[in-house]
Amino acid sequence: MANDVTHLYEEFGGDRLPPGQRETQRFPVLSKSGTPSWDPETWSFEAWGAVDTELDLSFDEFRDLPSETQVQDFHCVTGWSKFDCEFEGVTFPALADAVGVDDDAVHVMFHAMDGYTTNLPLDQCMRDEVMFVWGYDGEVLPADHGGPLRVVTPHKYAYKGAKWVSGVEFLTEPERGYWEKRGYSNTANPWNEERYS
Repeated sequence: MANDVTHLYEEFGGDRLPPGQRETQRFPVLSKSGTPSWDPETWSFEAWGAVDTELDLSFDEFRDLPSETQVQDFHCVTGWSKFDCEFEGVTFPALADAVGVDDDAVHVMFHAMDGYTTNLPLDQCMRDEVMFVWGYDGEVLPADHGGPLRVVTPHKYAYKGAKWVSGVEFLTEPERGYWEKRGYSNTANPWNEERYS
């Protein structure tokens, strides 16, 4: 049974639909470049940096991690929101438990197959709603939406959730990712309309 976390907006003191957003029934496809190809035989997910145990997992090994299904809302920085998305995958805290995060880790960088990166403070990732997902609405996550694996961050604009994610780096100092270096907000709170820096 799916865990409904669509009430998350109440924590931020706003309406379910953040300011400046419009609700859509579609799920538009946006990325910095084309959809990368991947080979299930050679694909791997890595976790490294300020951790006790670095990981290098095949897709099947990643899917063997503890997983769950959640119903979330999805907010794009370009102004649309899609309610009630059902995602299946591994929560960030579950992954953090698997690697054993060092006490001096303060920041996270997500890395993707197409070279994309995006960053978040570790404390913003250590929420069950932040997930590495392989399933969407009961089906395999489509490649154009980030399959085989993407990150979802329902408390942030969606550019904080890397598509085609291939790894996560635990950092002892903050760094900025692809869009953050190009003028997008480093904090990306939809309810404060933190779109650009």
